[in-house]
Amino acid sequence: MIAKIGRGANIIGALSYNNLKVDQENGTIVATHRIRETVNGQYTVNQLYSSFEPYLMANKRTEKPVLHISLNPNPKDNVSDEDFKKIAKEYMELMGYGDQPYVVFKHTDIERTHIHIVSTCVDRYGKKLPDSYEKLRSMEACRSLEQQFQLLPATVKNRNPKEAIFKPVDYKEANVKSQIASVVRHLPKYYQYQSLGAYKALLSLFNITAEEVKGELNGIPKQGLVYFALNEMGQKATNPFKSSLFGKQAGMDSLQEYFEKSKEKMKTEPAKEILKKTIAVAIHSSYDETDFKKQLLEQGVNTIVRRNDQGRIYGITFIDHESRTVCNGSQLGKNLSANVFHELWKNDGTQKVQNDSKINKIDLSKNQEKDSKPENEKPHALFDFHNGNNSILSNTDCGLIESLGSLLPNPQGEDYEEQAFANQMQKKAKRRNYRSKK
Repeated sequence: MIAKIGRGANIIGALSYNNLKVDQENGTIVATHRIRETVNGQYTVNQLYSSFEPYLMANKRTEKPVLHISLNPNPKDNVSDEDFKKIAKEYMELMGYGDQPYVVFKHTDIERTHIHIVSTCVDRYGKKLPDSYEKLRSMEACRSLEQQFQLLPATVKNRNPKEAIFKPVDYKEANVKSQIASVVRHLPKYYQYQSLGAYKALLSLFNITAEEVKGELNGIPKQGLVYFALNEMGQKATNPFKSSLFGKQAGMDSLQEYFEKSKEKMKTEPAKEILKKTIAVAIHSSYDETDFKKQLLEQGVNTIVRRNDQGRIYGITFIDHESRTVCNGSQLGKNLSANVFHELWKNDGTQKVQNDSKINKIDLSKNQEKDSKPENEKPHALFDFHNGNNSILSNTDCGLIESLGSLLPNPQGEDYEEQAFANQMQKKAKRRNYRSKK
């Protein structure tokens, strides 16, 4: 069994994401602990939140008081609801959260039936519960539960020390070509993207960019692709690498075929609608571009914004690491297009241009504004899956999320009452920060 522990600041998002699965008949609530009961046994997000509110309001200094844990048995394990209930209870007690309020959701929307536990890591007095050696204790808890409930054990995967790590490229190192190859070869296995722009947005998380090369050979039009490593400022830091160096799948012809396959696949998947609702909630509960990006990043979504020299937003791309899809704003709907976000953040963009004009004096001009990536536009923790420090994998190859547990996005319905709750929490947090600064 694999456990994934996520922490965040938005419990409304965690509850809404899981409750949406229930509403779509892809999930059920199998257990609750210290949660107020309802007459019919059914729960809304508001009702669940009311049991957590006293703990969150008492919180003193913890920035991320929300726990969102996924427990993932091997797909070959046949675990009953009653066993899932016992497993969740035992796990929470072993981790020191046995006295906390929590809700246990079972997800059945994919082959790997698993549970999510939403809780809080601050006690009723607002004090953070100890989390020392959490990963080690979690692994030990999983091994104990595997024996207790006769689950298939997770096994350690032997890793080749020469294996390239799937992580952002460091242009200062000697093996830049190998680093780029590791990323370019792995992305199609895990992500769906429908255009070159979306592909380049995903590459940018790894300090890589790609450019089209067009020309003619013996009167026949030719189209190719070259790759570059980027420096800390988002500028090209290496000579170009031909796509042929990384295999056929890195070239334009194969990518065009992949774009079409992704379009067809994404038409039938619910990920697009979930991502739209996630973004809609972030728009309503954020107060500027930075806060918007931060909220989405905490839920496993990177936001890539492209501006021209005048500060106008001409493109915006969302990378959802839960569903592993990459979508331009216009693909999600007219209300999420680049123009909409330009109007929403117009003042932020103007201020950015003014700041960049000052930087121009030290010779970091237009290219930086076009290509630079703000600090919060970094790869999500998802990409640690190839790192030798995270070597616990299931004993069947069930894909990326099997080895990680689940990432925890914040898809939330367009329910104005729930949005009001999110806004209320935002205001309360601001008031707490203001009082703490006095």
